Amino acid sequence: MSSEIIVLLISMLPIVELRIGIPIALAVYNLPVWSAFVFSVIGNLIPVVFIMWFLGFLVKFLIHKIYFLNRFFSWLFEKTRKRHSAKFDRFRDLALIVLVAIPLPGTGAWTGALAAFVFGIPIKRAFPLIAIGVLIAGVIVTIITLGIVNL
Repeated sequence: MSSEIIVLLISMLPIVELRIGIPIALAVYNLPVWSAFVFSVIGNLIPVVFIMWFLGFLVKFLIHKIYFLNRFFSWLFEKTRKRHSAKFDRFRDLALIVLVAIPLPGTGAWTGALAAFVFGIPIKRAFPLIAIGVLIAGVIVTIITLGIVNL
């Protein structure tokens, strides 16, 4: 398997995403910077499409088939919306971009896709915002990996 495909697959994984994909591409596989960046960003965005399209179908299926899950998801979504909706509504687009752009565990494209689902942001609006966040995260991780910025 080519190193580009391996980097793409690593970047698709939850939690690690491109935060690990780019450093591995540059340090282990010695890919050019542009190649590491492009394959990591694409790999990070692929799961977003599936999460946003299929999560709604999955949750609807589960809540109709299993009563306990209906109550659980209703409680979880209501609690999450109640706790965070005031902040999220004020800064909706910027909040989603920043949530995805911060290259720390617990943030990223997977989390952004889940947040967009929970807060009811349509995929046509959420995907470009998540993509902007992934691009920003990719730039940050690339710069840090190259040692231009020392933390």
